[in-house]
Amino acid sequence: MKNMANMLKQAQEMQEKLQRMQEEMEEMEVMGTAGGGMVSATVTGKGKLRRVTVDPALLVADEKEVLEDLVVAAVNDAQGKAEARLQEETQKLMGGLPLPPGMKLPF
Repeated sequence: MKNMANMLKQAQEMQEKLQRMQEEMEEMEVMGTAGGGMVSATVTGKGKLRRVTVDPALLVADEKEVLEDLVVAAVNDAQGKAEARLQEETQKLMGGLPLPPGMKLPF
């Protein structure tokens, strides 16, 4: 019974740590770029788009499609970095706890 109580306590502590990490990820910002830095996108650690910056040199009517492609690429880059950062932080928090194949954290 003592082991069960310890396991429940550890599970509760882990849940609290995961909650804090999720809150921190919402506040964290990650930037992705495209076009050699001519377009940048900033997302939260959870992938929510916060800001897009475009070099004025790209604001030419004939370059509309290029600009649109670069914005998409920058957002995707930022979201990929945010996902990698989330996985990294989760692994630190979990201390190498093995998870079943295909299971991702946070749940």
